[in-house]
Amino acid sequence: MELTFLGATGTVTGSKYLLTSKTESGGLKRILIDCGLFQGLKQLRLRNWATLPINPKNVHAVVLTHAHIDHSGYLPLFVKNGFSGKVYCSEATRDLCEVLLLDSAHLQEEEARYANKSGFSKHNPALPLYTKEDAQNALALLTTVDYEKDIDLGDDLRLRLSPSGHILGSAFARIHNKRTSILFSGDIGRPHDILMKAPSKIRQADYLVVESTYGNRLHDQTDPKIKLAEVINQTVQHKGVVVIPVFAVGRAQELLYYIHLLKSSGAIDNNIPVYLNSPMAVDATAIFNHFKSEHRLTPDQSHALCHTAHMVNGIEESKRLNETKGPMIILSASGMATGGRVVHHLKAFAPNPNNTILFVGFQAAGTRGAAMLDGVESIKIHGEYVPVRAKVALISNLSAHADYSEIIAWLGGFESPPKKTFITHGEPVAADAMRLHIEEHLHWRVVVPDYLETVTLD
Repeated sequence: MELTFLGATGTVTGSKYLLTSKTESGGLKRILIDCGLFQGLKQLRLRNWATLPINPKNVHAVVLTHAHIDHSGYLPLFVKNGFSGKVYCSEATRDLCEVLLLDSAHLQEEEARYANKSGFSKHNPALPLYTKEDAQNALALLTTVDYEKDIDLGDDLRLRLSPSGHILGSAFARIHNKRTSILFSGDIGRPHDILMKAPSKIRQADYLVVESTYGNRLHDQTDPKIKLAEVINQTVQHKGVVVIPVFAVGRAQELLYYIHLLKSSGAIDNNIPVYLNSPMAVDATAIFNHFKSEHRLTPDQSHALCHTAHMVNGIEESKRLNETKGPMIILSASGMATGGRVVHHLKAFAPNPNNTILFVGFQAAGTRGAAMLDGVESIKIHGEYVPVRAKVALISNLSAHADYSEIIAWLGGFESPPKKTFITHGEPVAADAMRLHIEEHLHWRVVVPDYLETVTLD
């Protein structure tokens, strides 16, 4: 086998790994593991528009570890450019991709339309990376597989998905033939997450590709409800608005549950209006309740989560929120403030010092979220600079990614070391730190691959 790193090297986005295997007839079998969009820095986002170094027509299948856009969001373009094989994923990933990919296409169409209307784009006309029709064509290729069952990919290759505890449907993907095996971690969940069940243990793989989003950090052990209540109560005292950019899948549901717990315990005022302003997050919350076996909540707890916030769907209602006075809490996508309805809320509420912008997840370099946490005085939205006078806060330990200690503990479940472990899906400092942690604690053979590097798997 050969493995080529087409993304998630030196960054946490754009996950794509091409696995090439020689067949008994002398041909080549090509499997793409994950098909994600690059996000953040402009030089990374430009890769989404560049021609891939592989022809999608020559790829036989795609495997998705989960539905997040940095792992699935390039799929519509991949299909548009010629891929026509099966896309293997879990059932929950299929359902979430239907929400996320259509929303991604909608956002790109809307941004292109707004750019053409406002004239702030350098391109004439500005075009979307792909359309909703492209997304629908990609969704038609999704093929669901059950956890812990071997799936025949043809030509002596087999696939097994195991729950990874990151979000609904997330999986470790193990591909093997008679000679060797390789495991792709995707994103690794946390062992004691309030919603998701712990990642499954993996006993063996000859090669391993493992994420390193928090390879240089340990999550704060403080109960996140304490910081969340503090931020909400301080903002409410000034009759302000708490705007929380959330990832529609996973983080939105987690925040809703925490707010429910705070209201139930009296830690925050039970009468504070809460709005979930993201049709995608509303749909994802309904899907969350459908897959009861993948999370920890009881039916009553799930019901409470769904009724914590007023669900905003219509555009006009969304616009009215920007004219509504506080106190109130608005949860809105996207989680890094790169697009979606939350950017309109930032335009409305970031200039007011009585308000708070609360980030609750990893902010990739080059995103508005990262810039605001770095203390910028203004952010650029729709071609205009918006002053940031609101308080900017972060709750760092709500991440759905394992930190380096939790990853080391998960790796400890292997019965024997892989021949080689590849560190991906992390900023350069985090990836190298994860390499050092694995070498020092487990004494494994570890490398951090480069973008477009190809390695041979013996």
